[in-house]
Amino acid sequence: MRVIAGSAKRIQLKTLKGSMTRPTADRIKETLFNMIDPWIADCEFLDLFAGSGGIGIEALSRGAKSAVFIEKSRGAAEVIAKNLKAASLAEHAELIQADIYSGLGRLSGRKFDYIFMDPPYQGGFENRTLKLIGEFGLLKDDGMIIVEAALETDFDYLSSLGYSLVKEKRYKTNKHVFIEMESEEPR
Repeated sequence: MRVIAGSAKRIQLKTLKGSMTRPTADRIKETLFNMIDPWIADCEFLDLFAGSGGIGIEALSRGAKSAVFIEKSRGAAEVIAKNLKAASLAEHAELIQADIYSGLGRLSGRKFDYIFMDPPYQGGFENRTLKLIGEFGLLKDDGMIIVEAALETDFDYLSSLGYSLVKEKRYKTNKHVFIEMESEEPR
């Protein structure tokens, strides 16, 4: 796994050994960032269930102003810290080693342009996490949430939480779901 583009291009990123994390494959990460790259510069980025930190580090490398990483596993948090240092991006990053619910609570009152989450598949974390993002008001009005999920993950509940599905990009084994806050006015 490596940084695809930007100031840390080609830096190899470490991952936690074993099956505790599921790093986003380089080709999928590249596809994702090709879709959002024009809006990354100077954005505030939140990487949830951060694993090795590859997505947030890619955002920083491409010019995000800041990135916050939330990761429950102490071992994975240590890997994120090492990766940030190797990429020379630690000064623009905040690492919170906590479960997702207490970690999000610490961010109450802050707003992010992009919130990326890659929770364990089939755990039902998407619904609960989206609910908390809304309750804590973490997404900027024109912000975007991107969820990496298993292909069969259903998001039919989004409107009941005040969100709308913008688009879905499907791959062989998973998908990226792009979500925004529902708006009273047409965009």
